[in-house]
Parts: sequence; C-alpha cells; structure tokens
Amino acid sequence: MTQSPAAAAHGRLRFGIIGVGVIGQGHAKRLTAEDSPADLIAVADQNPEAAQKIAAEHGVEAAADVTALLARADLDAVIIAVPSGLHAEVTIQALDADKHVFLEKPIEVTVAAADRIRAAEQRSGKVLTIASQRRFAAENQFLKQIIEEGRLGRITSATIEVPLWRSQEYYDSGAWRGTWELDGGGALMNQGVHLVDLTLWLLGEVEELFAHTGLLAHERIEVEDTVTVTARLVSGAQLTFQATTAAYGNLPIRMNLMGDAGSIVTENERVVHVHSRDGLELPEFTPRDILREGLIDFVTAVQQGTAPLVSSAEARAAVAFIEAVYESGRTGRPVRPAALPAQS
Repeated sequence: MTQSPAAAAHGRLRFGIIGVGVIGQGHAKRLTAEDSPADLIAVADQNPEAAQKIAAEHGVEAAADVTALLARADLDAVIIAVPSGLHAEVTIQALDADKHVFLEKPIEVTVAAADRIRAAEQRSGKVLTIASQRRFAAENQFLKQIIEEGRLGRITSATIEVPLWRSQEYYDSGAWRGTWELDGGGALMNQGVHLVDLTLWLLGEVEELFAHTGLLAHERIEVEDTVTVTARLVSGAQLTFQATTAAYGNLPIRMNLMGDAGSIVTENERVVHVHSRDGLELPEFTPRDILREGLIDFVTAVQQGTAPLVSSAEARAAVAFIEAVYESGRTGRPVRPAALPAQS
C-alpha cells in the first residue's frame, strides 16, 4: 500500500465526493473547513442539479456524472456516500479508476457484495476504509486499551443497546429507505451497524447467534425496526445486542462490558460506571470530532502508506454479523456469520 504519485506531488490529498445527500454534504463541509486535512475539488451525484448546488456552495466543480468525476487526473481519493446497496458498483468503479476510497457505512448490504469490493481493493493496491467513527471516540479507544491489557480480566458477557427513534416521515422521505435492495436492512444495518462494528472491534469474532426481528412501529417499509440478538463469541463470552428505531424519546446508546476482574458501562460514549479488581482509574477524556478524526486517519493512511484503523475485512465482519441476524430472524434457527475466504 503506497501513496499515489499524484498525492505525493501535490502534498495535500485532493478529494471528490460521490453522493451529495445529507451525509455527503457533511463531508463537503469538513473538507472545506479551515482545519481540513485535505482539499475538496469536485462533487458528483445522480441528480446533477444537486451536485451543482453543493459545488457552488463550496466553490468547487460539479462533474457531469460519476464516470466523469473518476476520470479526473486531479483527484487522489473519493468519498462515496450513495445508498448502501450501490456501494459495490461505485466503489469498484472508483478503485479500478486508481482512486483511494473513503466509503460510508456499511461496506455493502451483503457479504457477497463486500467480497467483490475487497477483491477490487486487493487488485488496485489503493487505500480503502469504511466510516466507523465511533472507534475514534477517546472513551472507546480507552475501552480497547483496557480490554487488550486485561484490566477487566476475561470478558464474560456484554450487552449493547441502540434505542433510537425514526419517524414514519423519515422512512417516507426517500423511496430507497427501508428497502432490502438499497438500504440493506433497517435498525441494525442502517443505524446499529456502528455499534456492531464497535462491538466486534472490542470483543472479537462471533461464533454463533440467534435473533428475533420485527416491524413494530412503522409502515410501508420492507425491513425491521426492532431486533434482538443473543450470541456466543469465539472467546466464549456471551453477547446480547438490541437495536431499534421504534424507541420514542431520547434514550442513550448503552454498552455494558463485564469481565471476571472488572466492568465498565458507557452511555453515548460517556463512561458512567467503572469498577475493577486492580482499582482502574479513568483518565481525562478530551472531546473529539470523531467524524473529522476518521477523515484524518484515512488521509494519513494514504499519505504515509499505512493501514487505516477500519479495514475492509473488519467492515465485512460487521455485515456478516448482520446478514446472519437477518437469516436467523427469517428461519428461527441459530446462524454462524460467514467467515472470510481462506485467501483473504
């Protein structure tokens, strides 16, 4: 994995954005802010008028379409923020066009599509990362450190709660929302995937899971708004994971990690409980713009030829977990998430 000649010659990484919906617009603001670690050059969208509007707002160019954007020699990397079910098509096109890729979550909506992306990544030699910004919170990096150091002893169990609310208007706002083809799923694939990624990053692989899924508070969508999972990790630890977009109110996202030498609880990243046999003390946590931290990590990986914090293999693991959840919800049977192919 090496820095591209264009990036090396120019100094600062030069970006294009594909997809200028709400998420893409957020990326445009970060790339054009005074403290941006890179430069925004051009944008593209399936709606040319939308691309032109965002381009004008930020003083950059609007490409006629994705192909035109990827043909530009003055771009080193692209941010892809299109509907999830289009990720493979656009990401493979970008990698084959010799661009580094920062891809919005999830990597794709099926393991098979994720594997096609990974194959394109491997043949291109370019840097690919997937947005999983919760890893960049100082509190979550502290959790990673103390687990690896054994400060909680052997992790015996964990409970993860993702209680969110999305109105019916949210799902009605776009024809692709709540569809298997383009959204890939509901509360778990679309909203809960960040906590799936965080859980696997902290605790390791899942051996087997069992799930219940349901559509309990919304209409006119194909996917679930509530899911509950029980799982056994490869380590032997047990996991309960619950995600919903049918929890009215402002409830915290909660993570309980329990070991035989300590326990720790976070709510919306903030540590609200810690107790350990060795008297673990909390450091001072400096607030971070975790979205910006993810961008900086990607830029650093491209410029220095290092691996980004979030790899495509790890992003695939999150989709394998979710795909297994949906299969279990449909069949009423326990399921093992799809393992990486041997050559990966």
